[in-house]
Parts: sequence; structure tokens; C-alpha cells
Amino acid sequence: MKLNKQNYYSNEADWQYMSVSQFKDFQKCEAAALAKLKEEWQPTSNPVALLVGNYVHSYFESNEAHEEFISENRNSILKRDGSERAEFIQATDMIEALEYDNFFNFVYQGQKELILTGSFLGTDWKARIDCFNEAKGYFVDLKTTRSLSQRYWSTKYRSYVSFVEEYGYVLQMGVYKALLEQVYDKEVTPYIFAVTKESPPDIAGIEIHPTRFEFELALLEKELPRILAVKYGEEKPTMCGKCEYCRGHKQLRGFIEIEDLLNR
Repeated sequence: MKLNKQNYYSNEADWQYMSVSQFKDFQKCEAAALAKLKEEWQPTSNPVALLVGNYVHSYFESNEAHEEFISENRNSILKRDGSERAEFIQATDMIEALEYDNFFNFVYQGQKELILTGSFLGTDWKARIDCFNEAKGYFVDLKTTRSLSQRYWSTKYRSYVSFVEEYGYVLQMGVYKALLEQVYDKEVTPYIFAVTKESPPDIAGIEIHPTRFEFELALLEKELPRILAVKYGEEKPTMCGKCEYCRGHKQLRGFIEIEDLLNR
């Protein structure tokens, strides 16, 4: 299946290719990820929050992409009186915070929204790169986040971590790096530009020390065979017991002790 902008996020593409977002879904809850893949269930999401991120991304892709995005989502972006909703006024502030930054403009040069496929760890993967500078050997991913300094407790790392680790962006950059190096046969360096949803927005250019990829990719290699077996029906999925899907399909099996409430 040859991927393009129209079919990249299709269900058919998700069955044929593994992606970082799909892998993370299976990590969180196998049962929910498989139900979503089979189109038997869809998580409740905040469409405006998703649109804000896409609004920012489309702006830096091209004028045409941004105008097309606004046209397709006009009813969500505008109020009845024709004015922009507060979330998209904030998104414009986020765009301007990056657009008027000289360092961002210097770095964010290259092919935008590059769709990439390749084989990694014996599996076909797909990726969509925000900005790839082949000549200089680096790629950039844009991230919107609540705060640059917010800390999250991570059971995986057994410590407090930043939003970059919490949302699996180190893994994402590691996989993208591996795919690009395979396809273009050269070493590439990943960077993240982050912009916050604060007023005024905060911005940061983030580099990732190469040793951070080792832990994430080792964990990926360990967990991938199980996830593929579940995806293709060779193993039964397990339920995490905590997520939206599991709460909606919960059946009690007996009693738990008070202390167990904190250990779930």
C-alpha cells in the first residue's frame, strides 16, 4: 500500500503498518488498541484539542495546507458570529511565538510533512515527519504541550519525567531516526520544537542525547513481538483495567481490599 496524505491515517494503513502511536496504544491497553483497530470502539476525545495541534502544524506545512485545514474545519474554528473560538486565538499566539523566533526559522527548513515507510525490527512501519532537512542531516518534530517544566510520575522510568518522556516522544524520535537512516543511508539528528498552551506561549528547541534512545528501542524490541501477535490474532489481548475502554467493559469478579485501590 503506497501511503499519501489522504490515506495515511486510514484503517487499512493501520493494519498494514505499525506506527509509534499504534505501538503506544497497545502499550497502554491491548484490548482497547485492538478494539480501536477493528473499528469496534473509539475513545472519547476532545476534538478541539486535536484540531488546535493540527492547526499549528498545518500553518508551518504551507499556506495552502493551512487554508485547506481552515476550510475543512471552519465550523469548529469559528463561533456562530464568525469570530474565532478562544482555543484558536491561542493557537495563533502559539504560531506567532515560533514564527517570530529567528532560531526556529533558521532550523525549521526542509521537506515538510514527509511520509515515510520502512522495515524496522522485522516489521513494516509508517511515519510522518514534520520537517526533514536531508542536506544537513536532521529532522524536526513540532509539539504542543501544557507546560515545558511540568513533571509527570513515570512507572516506566520510576521517576519524575518531562512531557517528552511522558508522551513517548523519545521513542517516536528514535523510530523516525532509524527509518530515515535506513531510507536515506545517512545519519540524521532529531530535534523537537515545543510550544506551550500558556498565555503568552513558551517555546523551546529540544535535543535528545543519543543514549536516551537505547532504553526506549530496547523496550520496543522486547514488547513488539507480543503486540504484533495480539494485533494479528495470534494472542488474546489483555485489559489494563483502568482505561476508558476497560471501564466500559468491566465485570466484577469479587472483592478487593482497601489497600488494593492504590495499587491498581
